[in-house]
Amino acid sequence: MLTEEEKNAGLVGRIIPINIEEQMKSAYIDYSMSVIVSRALPDVRDGLKPVHRRILYDMSAELNLYSDKPTRKSARIVGDVLGKFHPHGDSSVYDAMVRLAQEWSMRYPLVDGQGNFGSMDGDSPAAMRYTEARMKKITDEVMADIDKETVDWTLNFDDTIPEPTVLPTKIPLLIVNGASGIAVGMATNMAPHNLSEVVDACCAYVDNPEITGEELLHYVKGPDFPTGGIIYGYEGVREAMLTGRGRVVMRARTEIEHTPSGRECIVITEIPYMINKAEMIKKIADMINDKKIEGISYINDESDRNGLRIIIILKHDAVASVVLNTLFKNTPLQTSFAVNNIALVNGRPQLLTMRDLIRHFIDHRHDVVVRRTRFDKRKAEERLHIVLGLLVAQDNIDEIVHIIRSSKTPDEAKQTMMERFELDDIQASAIIEMRLRALTGLEHGKLVAERDELMKLIAHLTEVLENVSMQMQIIKDELIEMKEKYGDERRSEIVYASEEFNPEDFYADDDMVITISHMGYIKRTPLAEYRTQN
Repeated sequence: MLTEEEKNAGLVGRIIPINIEEQMKSAYIDYSMSVIVSRALPDVRDGLKPVHRRILYDMSAELNLYSDKPTRKSARIVGDVLGKFHPHGDSSVYDAMVRLAQEWSMRYPLVDGQGNFGSMDGDSPAAMRYTEARMKKITDEVMADIDKETVDWTLNFDDTIPEPTVLPTKIPLLIVNGASGIAVGMATNMAPHNLSEVVDACCAYVDNPEITGEELLHYVKGPDFPTGGIIYGYEGVREAMLTGRGRVVMRARTEIEHTPSGRECIVITEIPYMINKAEMIKKIADMINDKKIEGISYINDESDRNGLRIIIILKHDAVASVVLNTLFKNTPLQTSFAVNNIALVNGRPQLLTMRDLIRHFIDHRHDVVVRRTRFDKRKAEERLHIVLGLLVAQDNIDEIVHIIRSSKTPDEAKQTMMERFELDDIQASAIIEMRLRALTGLEHGKLVAERDELMKLIAHLTEVLENVSMQMQIIKDELIEMKEKYGDERRSEIVYASEEFNPEDFYADDDMVITISHMGYIKRTPLAEYRTQN
């Protein structure tokens, strides 16, 4: 109950009774949508989460850290991103930037890191005051044309600096680098792919927008992990590409060699994606000590700067193929990648197939190309307008000089010129600011040439804006250029036929003698032992 004073203070009518259940519901929905849209899920167009987009935009536009510029301290970059665009903890920005620089995490790294940026063993990177960074060459293509009104902008958290809502990337980042993130009530886990294959698929889609998901499988064979390895079996890959969900089985790349003493050893040169090498070796060593895996005498990590090399030396009587199958079954040498292609489409999370991902990327590129062409045309028209004014001035130079000398102020001179030669304010201002050297014959020739060039350019840009097939050809040409510059060979090999493990896979292939007694007992004896016993 309200006291008399409170009633008198006019509080009656200002207290609104609310249902706590409804309040909890709406507050939790607001929170979960915030996590989904502005933290955990990537945008289908540029494949980036807000933190990555802000890091790349800050490195390019604010700090000018393009690939041909010197590196800057990571602490400087992180501080700049925090202060201008991303008001969260510094570790959220630094950890995201570190991952963009790790060659075993990103199929095509976007940040060029200098210093200790961690390792496959799960070692932490050095503190940001010790490391330096700049953009990779491929990232220049992600930021290309951002200053040509190609994307929408929004104000940052304190409404002082504009930031892009999406980047105009020429590279289909979401498909080639993948993504992973845990939101509220949903998660995403997208596999990386090979740029050359993805570009071929995009070009096929541009040529035939009716192309089916099945036909796209001829171009994109399957995921292509930065750590290589072997994709074992195709059914899961096919399902992931056609439905957006699937299970891709990954195996380490192994070879069987012999030590100088003649013992067999298993050499591992590539491990599955996202597996911590040190933890994997520790797990195998623990299983050897606990006698869960037989036939291994010891395991050693011989990895160096030339590449990964883990060596497993077997006991004299062990059979390499049996030990290897046991390792695949019981350790992270064989693991699976659960594909779950969820990304934001127009701000809403959607499950996407490979065809959807390509379609949305091409739509984004189309939008960027049209907006860029409009911007270039407008700038060319503005310049042509000034050039035509300057040519008028050169043709009537004596009169112009007389007008300027006889006017008391620049504004008066401009006004007189505008009335006399039918110029507008922009042209008259350009004439007033013209240098004396522009009066030479050579400069006149340059202006005439520039006028002709601009008219030709405007005609071409107008044609592009009116012709969708020309726009599509530009998209295709730029994609092919990306493939020529940054495309590379597949790292992950796909083994199309895969079988589940059979009990026989875990026994050596030896000759046996089976003996049956009169009483009905059965005994199995290896042939060599049977002969020894006569």
